[in-house]
Amino acid sequence: MSDLVDISWYPDLMNDLKNNPLVNPPKLKNNATPFDVIQNEHFLPAIQEALKVSREEIKKIVESTEKPSFENTIEALEVSSESLDLPTTVFYNLMSSHTNDTLQELAKEIGPLLSEFSNDITLNEALFQKVKTVYDTVDQKKLNQEQKVLLKNTYEDFTRNGALLNEEQKNSLRKIDQELASIAPIFSENVLKATNSYQLEITNADDLKGIPESSIEAAKREAKKFNKENTWIFNLQGPSYTAFMTYAPNRELREQMWQAMASKCYKDDFDNSEVMLKIVRLRFQRAQLLGFKNHADFVLQKRMAKSSDKVMTFLNQLLNKTLPAAQKELEELTAFARDLDALDELKPWDVGYYIEKLKKEKFSFDDEVLRPYFKLENVIDGVFKHAEILYDLSFQPSKDYPVYHKDVQVFEVYNKSTKSFVGLFYADFFPRDSKRSGAWMTNFKEQGLQKGHVERPHIGIVCNFTPSSPTTPSLLTFNEVRTLFHEFGHALHGLLSQCHYKSLSGANVHWDFVELPSQIFENWTLEEESLNLFAKHYQSGENIPQELILKIKEANQFMSGYYSSRQLSFGFLDMAWHAVDPTNFKDVEKVEIEATDRMRLMPKQPNAVMSVSFSHIFAGGYSAGYYSYKWAEVLDADAFELFQEKGIFNTEVSRSFRDNILSRGGSEDPMDLYKKFRGREPDPNALLRREGLL
Repeated sequence: MSDLVDISWYPDLMNDLKNNPLVNPPKLKNNATPFDVIQNEHFLPAIQEALKVSREEIKKIVESTEKPSFENTIEALEVSSESLDLPTTVFYNLMSSHTNDTLQELAKEIGPLLSEFSNDITLNEALFQKVKTVYDTVDQKKLNQEQKVLLKNTYEDFTRNGALLNEEQKNSLRKIDQELASIAPIFSENVLKATNSYQLEITNADDLKGIPESSIEAAKREAKKFNKENTWIFNLQGPSYTAFMTYAPNRELREQMWQAMASKCYKDDFDNSEVMLKIVRLRFQRAQLLGFKNHADFVLQKRMAKSSDKVMTFLNQLLNKTLPAAQKELEELTAFARDLDALDELKPWDVGYYIEKLKKEKFSFDDEVLRPYFKLENVIDGVFKHAEILYDLSFQPSKDYPVYHKDVQVFEVYNKSTKSFVGLFYADFFPRDSKRSGAWMTNFKEQGLQKGHVERPHIGIVCNFTPSSPTTPSLLTFNEVRTLFHEFGHALHGLLSQCHYKSLSGANVHWDFVELPSQIFENWTLEEESLNLFAKHYQSGENIPQELILKIKEANQFMSGYYSSRQLSFGFLDMAWHAVDPTNFKDVEKVEIEATDRMRLMPKQPNAVMSVSFSHIFAGGYSAGYYSYKWAEVLDADAFELFQEKGIFNTEVSRSFRDNILSRGGSEDPMDLYKKFRGREPDPNALLRREGLL
């Protein structure tokens, strides 16, 4: 144990579990998380104590002399480790949204502890036999829909995680899982540190021409942190990087910034090459041990797609439509850059810059024209109004709840008609050094059975939006608006859940179904009726002009082939690592080149390697699942066509979407749920119609 996580120097802490807020949390309104009293040193003893309690609960199930039944085995197992929920949920949320060196070191110890506990359950022969007895003998007619799914999932959790292996194989599985649990946090840690380590210092004001004033002010504030005068610092955090690459006129500086991002964690102080190679090899070994051809086949058995062959067919079908369009778009962009700036050859660091220039020429506007209409507070109010109109929800800000950072806001959510409590909603919007990049939805407490009661959820969304400045409020780009709607769609999936069991509630669905609630919600940002609810000038209060709304809709299909092909390339890259035997992979860059060469739109740049910082698949839950973004786009495009046919705020359609999709979690097969809503299976051409690619 490292010095940072060795708490033997604090003997009272191990014995003072009574006062540990992660073991005995103070009674707060709606059983909220006591963030204000939780300290780093509370995590390890709390998790160790929770593991002890959970093992005792498992022991009771195993040693029970009663005939195994759904209630005393399956349901008892479902709630057996609920004492772990609070400490692990808080720990891993903070690891992503507000981490520090101590938490990162703790992760290397806590991960293996939890992995060992998970294996102790799934590899417990006596426990599995009880589960199997129930699975083989229970009268399915006496179970409701949720109980049937929980039984099936529980049995498959055991069989998919080694219950049918012999003792030697089980020991090998334990070793692999321990290694994976130890190494995964290192990948995330390296990405965060590499992101925070890069700074581009600007001292010539001419290099700032064209960059939005809000971004320039942010860069100035960043420089002041380091006591630098007459300097502007840009970095690899989302708002800073995107603004610079989109608007900075100095091509050499754009190249420096792009190279820093493209080579992050590759041949630098935070190189993830060996880390990720070890991860993919261990995943492959694990899949083989469990009787699967590769990691992708293991993962996809529990997805709508079912197999890697089907995923590859799906990706290729879309690529065949999008790649020719992307090539044509790049040809047009290249010609535009040549005419505008006599550019001999378009490079990757030019693309964002000239896309924005061309968009401005073709549609007579750019994203900066839109920003004044997207004040963050107005957009938040907008998503709340959508939730009210579509799902009868009200969001009430509250200061009654502790938060883990001063930027976090908390809202109580109620059903507007019945006044019943729906859940808590936490919002964390701005970048900081302790937060990983990107945007995500998270649970602080899942909806479902806990301590004998069905509890309402506590949901959060975490983003990295352009912050306010001393002179200007936080004004979002249109892309940031869509991101907020996207994550709020995930939040609605969690908040509107009406399941009995936590493991089936909210976003606990097949991974290629989980993006439907989020991606469909983005569609409202393109509708005039929707934008008029919240897109108001932050100074005058005037609604966004109709001509701007028309331009937004016209520009929505702009470069759609390019953006779609780029997204598809990430899906192919994911499968290149996980749908094969990676044992002999040694050169990360070579594998990446071979995986994406067919769809490459621009010449490969040396040391530009994405895999080593591809957190979605190496530190998140998207391994062998990145295709699900495009898969869900088909679902959301097809589903939104029904809203467009009936009216985007049609209560009958929204009620059906809530009752058949949002409230049901993973309690039924996702395709069955979709067909209940839509009346048929999704039409793949809906996506191509929306993107103008048919």
